[in-house]
Amino acid sequence: MATTSLKLSDELKERARAAADRQGVSPHAFMIDAIEHAATAAEQRAAFIQEATAARALMRKSGKGYDPTEVSAYLTARIAGKKIAKPKAKSWRR
Repeated sequence: MATTSLKLSDELKERARAAADRQGVSPHAFMIDAIEHAATAAEQRAAFIQEATAARALMRKSGKGYDPTEVSAYLTARIAGKKIAKPKAKSWRR
């Protein structure tokens, strides 16, 4: 396991210590958890952007997309536990 030093302002160090105390963990454990969460969030965002870019390219190539109103209605119904047909892709080119 590698060792890394962090230079923190006194204010940030105190905030991290106080937050760690509230969670009942050491400042070290708190910082490890915070870095892990930040790295995971960055990875998820990068994957989301990659998927969105690929979906946009496919939409531009196929000329088909989904009506946002239909997608919203579909998701709202699904969240409410209702069965509803999935929206169908439609041509957006004229």
